[in-house]
Amino acid sequence: MSTPAGSAESKIPQQGPSAFDTIRPPERELLNDCVHCGFCLPTCPTYQLWGEEMDSPRGRILLMDLAEKGEIGLEGPFTEHMDNCLGCMACVTACPSGVQYDKLLESVRPQIERNVNRTKADSLFREAIFALFPYKKRLRAAALPGALYQKLAQVPAVRKLADKLPGRLAAMESLLPPVTVREAFATLPVHTAAIGKRRARVALLSGCVQDVFFHRVNEATVRVLSAEGCDVLVPREQECCGALEVHAGREATALGRARKTIARFETLDVDAIVTNVAGCGSSMKDYGHLLSDDPEWAERAKAFSARVRDVHEVLAELYARSDDGGPRAPRTPVKGRVAYHDACHLGHAQGVRDQPRAVLRTIPELELVDIAEAALCCGSAGIYNMIMPDAAGELGERKAGKIREAKPDVVVTANPGCLLQIRKYLGEGADGPVPLLHPVQLLDASIRGTRVPTS
Repeated sequence: MSTPAGSAESKIPQQGPSAFDTIRPPERELLNDCVHCGFCLPTCPTYQLWGEEMDSPRGRILLMDLAEKGEIGLEGPFTEHMDNCLGCMACVTACPSGVQYDKLLESVRPQIERNVNRTKADSLFREAIFALFPYKKRLRAAALPGALYQKLAQVPAVRKLADKLPGRLAAMESLLPPVTVREAFATLPVHTAAIGKRRARVALLSGCVQDVFFHRVNEATVRVLSAEGCDVLVPREQECCGALEVHAGREATALGRARKTIARFETLDVDAIVTNVAGCGSSMKDYGHLLSDDPEWAERAKAFSARVRDVHEVLAELYARSDDGGPRAPRTPVKGRVAYHDACHLGHAQGVRDQPRAVLRTIPELELVDIAEAALCCGSAGIYNMIMPDAAGELGERKAGKIREAKPDVVVTANPGCLLQIRKYLGEGADGPVPLLHPVQLLDASIRGTRVPTS
């Protein structure tokens, strides 16, 4: 995209009656696809919470339609109802008419960020989030006081003060991941050779929050891919892929990060670009659309997106090959009930549902159980559980309740935000906290014959 966008400072003139500016407004064809049938309502988290029509997908599409016609403005109720949306895309899965609500929301949120003046407190809070999370070096610097704070927070007097923090700050404090300095500053090898005959050559996006606070997931991912016959490249000088900013409507910076990510990976001689984070994968697979009107980057983005695969897709594809298919690395049994939670940006946005379950079923003696209301978001949704803590809290409690009903010994999900959200609301069972893991951690433990990690 040639015109800068993504902040309230870069307002673009409106044309005609429309309340939207001229940069990628919602397309009339997409708005007209919605026949307001209501199939989306049972799957929409905010409609389930409040029963409010304007907080349903078809209600938000109606608001977009009215704004496109110039009958309402973007300030006030329009922004409020769009902000309430988690962007979970469950409605896209449920819609029988094929309405592309994901594309509509993706076009509307930058319009709000460019053209609506938020309160000073709201703007500062959002700016603080994006001044930290997309930057690996800043996250590592924050890990030092973070680790100290988590030790101090065990002191009753400090805990008492922390419990008095106001809404959004309390939400951020309660969602802090377990911090270890060793993990925060660890690095992955640039090249890990396949064990045995090479079946594929892949490059791994190490991520930002993922690499600093969930580095053990990256380590397990590299080990599993190597054990299954993949050469794994982890190129240095990776930057944020832009996923959080895409989901929040910060378009200019998000697309800048997308271009850098494409440039860093496109020259690598690999079969696939692998991600183990649902949100990152959904955005990277969408680069071709996001940069479709940029003459310099459109084809490069399309080619890049075509090579992006979630780690479960890569493993499932290897297992399905006719020549040397099936798991290569021997597994040791993992006894117990394992509940798999579908991260929204993996199940709904990428359509990757069967592959993680198929991969988990390669582990002997593992009993895989589903969670009721699997399609309903846990309330994490990028930065949603920080900026909308009350709604996110209701959804987190609801999801935790359904998980408890499944009585799992372990819970697995493929997104760090989901892991933190579920950990916050699930609490401890009769035998202590239930381990919350990425699926590859469970697979890694089975392949190596080690104990299942506790986190």
